[in-house]
Amino acid sequence: MTQLCTIIPPYLLDRLADLGDEAARRSRALDATLRTARARGLAAAAPAARPGRTIADAGRAERLPGHTVRTEGGPPTSDPAVNRAYDGLGATLALLLEVYGRRSVDGAGLPLQATVHYGEKYDNAFWDGARMVIGDGDGVLFGDFTGCVDVIGHELTHGVVQYSAALAYHGQSGALNESVADVFGSLVKQHALGQQAEDADWLIGAGLFGPGVRGRALRSLKAPGTAYDDPRLGRDPQPGSMDDYVHTTEDDGGVHINSGIPNRAFHLLAAALGGAAWERAGRVWYDALTNGSLHPDASFAEFARATAAAARARFGDGPVVEAVAGAWKEVGLPL
Repeated sequence: MTQLCTIIPPYLLDRLADLGDEAARRSRALDATLRTARARGLAAAAPAARPGRTIADAGRAERLPGHTVRTEGGPPTSDPAVNRAYDGLGATLALLLEVYGRRSVDGAGLPLQATVHYGEKYDNAFWDGARMVIGDGDGVLFGDFTGCVDVIGHELTHGVVQYSAALAYHGQSGALNESVADVFGSLVKQHALGQQAEDADWLIGAGLFGPGVRGRALRSLKAPGTAYDDPRLGRDPQPGSMDDYVHTTEDDGGVHINSGIPNRAFHLLAAALGGAAWERAGRVWYDALTNGSLHPDASFAEFARATAAAARARFGDGPVVEAVAGAWKEVGLPL
């Protein structure tokens, strides 16, 4: 059964709820309800009958899928959130097809569905195994989640994981699941903007925070642990090395926390190779994810070895394999 994968970690909503934030309390309670429904197989919507993108509007209710407001090839609507969601799905499809030859998240042309305006001031966005669901944010700490194309790419990448390595959503395999989603979420943005590795911000959720929040984004692939430091949100807890690995039972064993380690390894590789990160670095990660070499409970070390093998298979022995090994060694996982 597919885990409900949310962009905002539960520990952030817990902290805000404990501080009396009503929107966080509602969002946390809704997430818990959705996780229960997902475990019972109730949250997933049936795939659309035709290919392409379908955007629905929940009208701030907590019902899925909502009212269909835009379909593939249809003109833009008067609602910016609808149009941003449509474009974000398109940017993700473009990266997958144009760079990796993958037709949608399942590799077989699965229609992509998204619901916007979900819940009242809902502080999250998630992939439920069949669709992406996007909240408007509370307007104070978090803005509209459709405003970040990397958030959309992140959530849809959970679908790619679902249909490929199926990494279990707990412990190190869960952190890999989250990390891969961050990596390709960032690559969706870089590809859409035509950025080289050295020009990218390597942030997930830049622009999502409200104006009074002390932070740049939810996470930084380049410098885990530096994305935010705010009196209400606390400090970004992500480590960037195995030396600081966080052992915890919260957050499904730290899936949103320890993902900083493989995130940093990818950035180090992309920076070492230069050029467009979706090319050599992205191809190594994509091959490792989709070539059948990983089992659902894969550890960081197993994933590191899988990336080295993928690099060797695609590029042969030489600079790319050496750069992969160097990146993993830098985060405390020598091959």
